[in-house]
Amino acid sequence: MKKTSNKRIPVSTWFGISGLLLSSLARAGDIVVVMAPGAAPLSKDDVSKVYVGRNKDLKPIDLPETSPVREEFYKKATGRDLSQIKAVWSRLAFTSEGTPPKSVADDGAVKKAVASDPKAIGYIAKADVDSSVKVVLDLD
Repeated sequence: MKKTSNKRIPVSTWFGISGLLLSSLARAGDIVVVMAPGAAPLSKDDVSKVYVGRNKDLKPIDLPETSPVREEFYKKATGRDLSQIKAVWSRLAFTSEGTPPKSVADDGAVKKAVASDPKAIGYIAKADVDSSVKVVLDLD
């Protein structure tokens, strides 16, 4: 029988792992809605209407379905979970009343899409905001 080692993981490693987990959870909680510089502030109701297809004046940009930021955004902005949002957009697409938000790879792609189109609106982690976009709503 093979003998196993009784090596212990240093406490500092556990603290490092815990810190990474906590920072990723905090990151998902600190979400802002962004548009191109010069955009006017929006209310939560305005943003909700865009992301459930009731306002077609703006072009919504989404993060991937696997993004924890996406899930948290929809909970905070619309009060709905991802399956409810998917059902809304399926109905709108089926009746030709709307198309779902364009999905992009990450926060950087959201910033690029929003910065290049004054009608585009997106959401990102607050920590990723830079001068290329303007925060129009803070969902904290």
